[in-house]
Amino acid sequence: MFELIVIIAVVLAVAIAVVLILAATKPDTLRVQRAITVKAPAEKIFPLINDFHQWRSWSPYEDRDPALKRTYSGAESGKGAVYAWDGNNNVGSGRMEILETSVPSKIRIKLDFFKPFEGHNTAEFTMLPQGDATHVTWLMQGPAVFMSRVMQVFINLDNMIGKDFEVGLANLKKLTEK
Repeated sequence: MFELIVIIAVVLAVAIAVVLILAATKPDTLRVQRAITVKAPAEKIFPLINDFHQWRSWSPYEDRDPALKRTYSGAESGKGAVYAWDGNNNVGSGRMEILETSVPSKIRIKLDFFKPFEGHNTAEFTMLPQGDATHVTWLMQGPAVFMSRVMQVFINLDNMIGKDFEVGLANLKKLTEK
């Protein structure tokens, strides 16, 4: 019986060591980026992103918790606008603040997650005219703390978050191509 316990303990220790070694090989930054071409001018897309009140119409995260608590502060829109949320495990809690806007081509946002895991990132939306269309890019990047890197051993965060970005961009496309 003692030998079995020792074998189990050794196997567990090796498994934990392998996970920690694999986590250490993951990049120390997280970067997720998706893009879409929208047949609408940037001037039509920009206000939907630059005003957090408008995010309810397109953001893929807004309908994941019907009881989501939202607070808005700072500027009404643009630089200094703040949006905080507190919800269930599907959305957690966090805060966004628009740091920079260049009408109608770029919006940079400070993005802080508090629950279920803490994270501090920057989100950036760019809108580049292409004839009668606009190429819209949604980028999120920030440091990948060690716990995030451990998660990445088991979960592909680029795929998971990227799917949400694709839904959000498709929603923007649908709204602005009407």
